[in-house]
Amino acid sequence: MPELPEMRALAERLEARLQGAALENFRAYSFSFLKTVQPTPEALVGSTVAALHSRGKYLVWSFGNDLRTLVHLGNAGRLDLETPPKATKPKGALARFVFGRQAVLIREHGSERRAGLWVLGPGDDGVLAALGPEPFEEGFAELIANSGDRRHLHTLLRDQHSVAGIGRGYADDALNRAGLSPFATLAGLDTAGRTRLLDAVRSVLAEALDAERQRVGGLSETSLGDRFLVHRRAGSPCPRCGRRLERVAFESHEIVYCPTCQTAGRVLADRRLSRLLR
Repeated sequence: MPELPEMRALAERLEARLQGAALENFRAYSFSFLKTVQPTPEALVGSTVAALHSRGKYLVWSFGNDLRTLVHLGNAGRLDLETPPKATKPKGALARFVFGRQAVLIREHGSERRAGLWVLGPGDDGVLAALGPEPFEEGFAELIANSGDRRHLHTLLRDQHSVAGIGRGYADDALNRAGLSPFATLAGLDTAGRTRLLDAVRSVLAEALDAERQRVGGLSETSLGDRFLVHRRAGSPCPRCGRRLERVAFESHEIVYCPTCQTAGRVLADRRLSRLLR
């Protein structure tokens, strides 16, 4: 799933290309992609793109008629830039925004349909209103420094209501860098551990953002999984100590960690068969 670094860099590239461009046509290919009823996407036609930025995992398009659109790419959504716009409907196509001689095509791999489009009227923040602070904002630093939250750190970091923009990938990488168990809690961390966590989250995301800013065009790759140092790399050497990375298997996902760096040498191979590390 594209996370904060991918979405922020993508927003920067899109703004450089589309700011000031008028939307000439909107073509919907999937009914389930649209998450709002009013205003309709057709209300955007004829208006120009005033600004483009990201908030957490969302692209935020501001138009000159005071309407905004939010785009969430879900787990397997991708965004292609077309010059000139194409008339075909490729597999997985969700919608196409046409701006003169260029277009933005949003599509989704696989059978799950988790990508979404929201059209918001003036003063309406929609789903953005429920998001927590982004990792580089002061609100996140205050959370890490002061909260007594007892959820597992991996769960906390992925909760978009607590902090916006982090998914399983960067949670795995940040916790490894911080030397913290995915199953530790903020309530159980001392000041040094909290400082390591904040620094690790921010440095991992900052490095990823620098790398994403080298990308050109849209976000079209079938898989983005190779951008992580720890996530999805169970069996590979730990980037900190070289020991074999282990995983905790869940029904639909896994957590990857280093026993030496993060869990005092203890190995937990399967969440369904073992008790959680603390």
